[in-house]
Amino acid sequence: MNKKTVGQIHLDLTEKEIQDVSPIDVEREAHKDYEKNLYEAIDRGKKSYDGDFFIVILTKKERLLDRVIRNFFFVRASCPTPEYDQTVYHFHRKSDKIEFLWVLPSKDTCYTFLHNINKIAHEERDLLKFILKDKSGELLALSKKLNGETSNSIKINKDH
Repeated sequence: MNKKTVGQIHLDLTEKEIQDVSPIDVEREAHKDYEKNLYEAIDRGKKSYDGDFFIVILTKKERLLDRVIRNFFFVRASCPTPEYDQTVYHFHRKSDKIEFLWVLPSKDTCYTFLHNINKIAHEERDLLKFILKDKSGELLALSKKLNGETSNSIKINKDH
């Protein structure tokens, strides 16, 4: 049986008439392997690190295939610096529990949210809170604290 390439699937989709698709169905499809990949990352982290560790998920949009978005799961010993298109979890070894730290969308989405604060839908308010925490430096301070860095460490400035 021949498997279609991502490029062929993309071409097929762009040639078809766009049908009405429920946002819930889109969300389910986009995250169908997310949980599986997250637990695989936890297993990799448990094998690689004796103590706590962090799972970083970077969301990337394919440059040539505008409808293709991929999540890349990384495990690391230190808490990352907050970045766009990033989700971060902290795995606590002693309790064997995972803690969700933050999610930051794309730079364009952050800009849109910050310039339309009063128009953000109720269901998107949690995302807005993370964007505001990033803008204020609160997420960077959390990252530094989790890494045992002092508050006068070098600050990385992002354009917002």
